[in-house]
Amino acid sequence: MNISAGGVALFVGAAAVAALYFWYASIITRRNKVQEALSSVDVHLNQRHDLIPNIVALAGRYMEHERALLTDVTRLREQARNTAPTTPADASKRFALEGELGQRMGQLMVSMEAYPELKADRPVMEAQRTWTETEAQITASRRFYNAAVNQLNDAIQIFPGSIIAGIAGVAAMPFFEAPAEARVAPTVDGILGRTP
Repeated sequence: MNISAGGVALFVGAAAVAALYFWYASIITRRNKVQEALSSVDVHLNQRHDLIPNIVALAGRYMEHERALLTDVTRLREQARNTAPTTPADASKRFALEGELGQRMGQLMVSMEAYPELKADRPVMEAQRTWTETEAQITASRRFYNAAVNQLNDAIQIFPGSIIAGIAGVAAMPFFEAPAEARVAPTVDGILGRTP
């Protein structure tokens, strides 16, 4: 069996095109998985945003001297809600806002513990339970999103994925990480704003 040089070249060319196509398909599939995961994160963050006005209203009835904290939470909620994570830069901005919002809401929840009448209020207890469940869902969807981002970023940073991603217009996406302040173990004095 005699194979001509043209036949070998045709076979090698077809194999190269097929390999590039499968790599391209893999990148697009991973990009779509990131978008799916980001959508899931967004759904849970919107649930969080929907809870915040109720918690702020309930807390506001009792926590008059915490007005600055309540105002910060409301402002951060609006900023985060109005930042659509459609590009990597927008996603980074949204994640930073969400991290700050989560921190301030954590401070609010701890501050609420100082008010016995607030802790005993049934709607407040229900709001806190729902908040805890929503935060758990955000944590789970963040893990799913970060895993999908890791796979996408690996695929587009390894040759020839970097070339294919450039041609396809696929960019690396940011991880949804906890803010640096959240990585430090909190102290009671820090949470309550007291100096040691």
